[in-house]
Amino acid sequence: MSEQVMTFWDHLDELRSVIIRILVITVVAAAVAFCLKEELFAVVLAPHTSEFITYRLMGVEPFSIHLMNTGLTEQFMVHLKTAMYAGVLVASPYIIWQLFRFISPALYDNERRYATLLCTSGYLMFMLGTALNYFLIFPLTVKFLGTYQVSPDVANMLTLQSYMDTLLMMCLVMGIVFELPVVSWILGRMGLINRQMMRSMRRHAVVAILVVAAIITPTTDAFTLFVVALPIWLLYEVSILIVKVKK
Repeated sequence: MSEQVMTFWDHLDELRSVIIRILVITVVAAAVAFCLKEELFAVVLAPHTSEFITYRLMGVEPFSIHLMNTGLTEQFMVHLKTAMYAGVLVASPYIIWQLFRFISPALYDNERRYATLLCTSGYLMFMLGTALNYFLIFPLTVKFLGTYQVSPDVANMLTLQSYMDTLLMMCLVMGIVFELPVVSWILGRMGLINRQMMRSMRRHAVVAILVVAAIITPTTDAFTLFVVALPIWLLYEVSILIVKVKK
């Protein structure tokens, strides 16, 4: 059974359809998140009080950080931005599936299996990094910076914009950082890196990991730096195990 040969314009038309479907689903998911304002912000604002599950498990003393709004349109724009991020996050499996459907006909069977593995593992690693940031790294950052005082006479009042920008940025960065094993596997398959090379560069990698951890966390305490650096170092060690050995 012969397959229909598609022209360049047919591929372009199919790509346009894929993009339209992705945009529609993403906008619908974002609109639903926008309408579920109370549920959405009950989740994203949870780490600013000691009732958050991470603090309760760690036995943190009761505290509460006061969030405030300083701009006329700030709360609406934060609501809109957060809903868009939630929409993309919810729609991401559909987005990946649509993109995979578009490129898969051009792949051989073995390439299709590798592509499926990469898409699945890349998505799971990104979500794992986002979850780790939300449940551990960001709460520790908020707890340290939000309660730090140079004097009892100076009260902390964190702006909503600052809180949300930090949360979304750190979720995005940690999601990207958790792609390290996937990227290492790809580079290993391409022959650009190998297990021996990564082992010989371990000391340099530790320094780079500490620098990245210091950039991700705007805190100055060693404990938070260690909490961020540890999973990244573990990811590097996992990457060493999954890359090919140099022949």
